[in-house]
Amino acid sequence: MFAPRTTSWPLVALFTAGYLAPYLLPTVVGRLDSGLPLSPTQAGAVGSVLLLSSAAAGFLLASRVDRVGARRLARIGLTLALLGYGGAALAHAVPAVVLGVLVGGFGSGTATAVAATRIAAQHDPHRTTTAGLLGVSALAGAVYLTVPHLGPGHAQPLAAIALTALAVWPLTGRIPVDAPTTESRRPPARLPHRRPGLVLAACMLCWSLAQNSLWGVSGRIGLTQAQLTEATVGAVFAVALGAGLLGVTGAGALGPRLGLALPIGAGTVVIAGCIALSASATDLPTFATGEIAWNTIYPIVLSYVIGLAASLDPRGRWAVLVGSAASLGTAAGPLTGSVLSAQAGFPVMGAVLAVGLLVVSVPMTAVALGRLTRTSGEAGETAEVVEVVEIPLDTVEATPAAPDRLTAAT
Repeated sequence: MFAPRTTSWPLVALFTAGYLAPYLLPTVVGRLDSGLPLSPTQAGAVGSVLLLSSAAAGFLLASRVDRVGARRLARIGLTLALLGYGGAALAHAVPAVVLGVLVGGFGSGTATAVAATRIAAQHDPHRTTTAGLLGVSALAGAVYLTVPHLGPGHAQPLAAIALTALAVWPLTGRIPVDAPTTESRRPPARLPHRRPGLVLAACMLCWSLAQNSLWGVSGRIGLTQAQLTEATVGAVFAVALGAGLLGVTGAGALGPRLGLALPIGAGTVVIAGCIALSASATDLPTFATGEIAWNTIYPIVLSYVIGLAASLDPRGRWAVLVGSAASLGTAAGPLTGSVLSAQAGFPVMGAVLAVGLLVVSVPMTAVALGRLTRTSGEAGETAEVVEVVEIPLDTVEATPAAPDRLTAAT
């Protein structure tokens, strides 16, 4: 009866450890650029390597968490993150740093895959995801405030990710060895709701690409275009992530009251405007306004998207696959942002990304409304959607809710 309460906080911690690297992407890329003999584009490519490795882990492990074991995989992922990021922080040769980032990224993706599958199996995945996003936002904000005062070099943000993995590792003992749901103990079955799931995954790839194209160069916008100091830019990021905490807290309090379509569709439109504003910033007020507004809305929308993906499959496979597709977009973000800004400038880059977000908001909203599922022509699948979505609402009073939470969770 009390299992959801005893396992939720370890999942929140695991979620935080897995998502921290993408949240620290601007400072990781910026420190690689300034601390190693790399150009901005090359540093962005290293950031992309990290996130591609994370996405590869998600795609590889989406259907294997139950077979390998959640606790074992979580420990493997955290160990890889510790060794990879820790080794990269200590290394000074570029090949060694890239190798460490590659290993660490795979560890982050493994931890995220385990957290996603277990969160999706809970009665209230949105609430636990919210707690995870709160955790990663708070931790990333603290890192942004601290790193500028620890001296130059690429080691500090990478060491922060490694130490987070080390701190979370003991909590994996509270992750059940056996799968927590009846569904996950059954033989492997075909993915349900393939059409809406594939559409959502494709949209999330583009959605994350747009977000992280700007996020990967936000530090450079503040330093070069807005002419701010590193400490000021770090303070803006910390305040922005703090505002994200407030936004996620509000999303957790609202829960399903707004449905899924309104937060996802309208939130994406607002994010598009924030990206255009931030990319065109030439002073502190404009830069701060764009970044703070963006980081307030982004985790709210992300939490509802994760909840939508979880509702498509109680085993969490769509949650992992959609998250991995988002990681692919995130991986391409730093390089895309670097290339676009180098070729056309930051303002044009922001306008292009904003238009792309407006386009993908339409099919994302359609999936949230259930239109694609209802028109798929598979009557049995449509009935199953009703079952997946309705069960948490019908049993919420009979089952203890998971602790408050994305985050998640940029």
